[in-house]
Amino acid sequence: MAIPRRQTWLAGRHALVDDIPFRMPVASQTSPALMAVFSIDLEAARRVIPGNEIHPFQLWRRGLLVVTVIDYVITNIGRYVEYSIAIACTHGRRPAPRLLPGLLMKAFGTGQYVVDLPVSTEISVKGGRGIWGMPKHQASLDFVIGERWVSSQYDLDGKMMMRIDVTKPNSAWLPVSTGAVNYCCFRGMLMKSYIYFKGKLGFSLFAPGSARLFIGDHPRMAWLKTLDIDPIPVATGFFPSTAGVLDDYFECWFVTEPEPPAQPMPGLETTYPLGQSQQWLAPPARPADWESAPCPAAC
Repeated sequence: MAIPRRQTWLAGRHALVDDIPFRMPVASQTSPALMAVFSIDLEAARRVIPGNEIHPFQLWRRGLLVVTVIDYVITNIGRYVEYSIAIACTHGRRPAPRLLPGLLMKAFGTGQYVVDLPVSTEISVKGGRGIWGMPKHQASLDFVIGERWVSSQYDLDGKMMMRIDVTKPNSAWLPVSTGAVNYCCFRGMLMKSYIYFKGKLGFSLFAPGSARLFIGDHPRMAWLKTLDIDPIPVATGFFPSTAGVLDDYFECWFVTEPEPPAQPMPGLETTYPLGQSQQWLAPPARPADWESAPCPAAC
């Protein structure tokens, strides 16, 4: 997926959306990122996704949990960390065949359905949620590059929600230039947005011990514990630096159900009172010996 030409034409122009100033394109630079992909129960994944148009991506007979964390060092709205917890998916009337959507991504609408998306700053919540419909909320986040591991921890209300550690590769040698599709739900609509990024990747495939995923006991994380997450990751990766563009173009559809919905999804009432603060919350309560400690106390 190449960056649309329109983003080149817009370069240097200015926009003011929901009182947030942007200098086009909506870009990031010198931003490290980590990711880990885990096999999960397919039927449990289906139950997480609302409506009838987004379906879990099938790797053999299982679905995929995708955890991606980016330390956005340089952006239009200041520095922040973004912690994405998502399910790999396809878009269409029916579930797609196994594996094929990995090759024919555009035909099957292959992407990820983002379930939870904590970020460091209020302005990132206001923009990401209010404009693109992403399920952003402010939380305590970090991004730590250690001697043997690259790690990010997500705390909320003083409690550990999740920590993901991936092994630090010896080198990031593989040039990657690609795009990705994010699906989210907001205001009773399915939102589809596009991001394009490039960088050099160090990775591992099906490697035992290449990732450590810790999930806290907060009710917000209960859905993850229904997924039968395989502790051996399908893939892990680390980009020491990335450059990216979030397309200002997005699509949306109504989310429909067989019966009238019992309650509304979160809507604009969650974003219009927000300001534009770039202040971070206090950092997560990460133990000093986190690289060698087998598990946080809250997991």
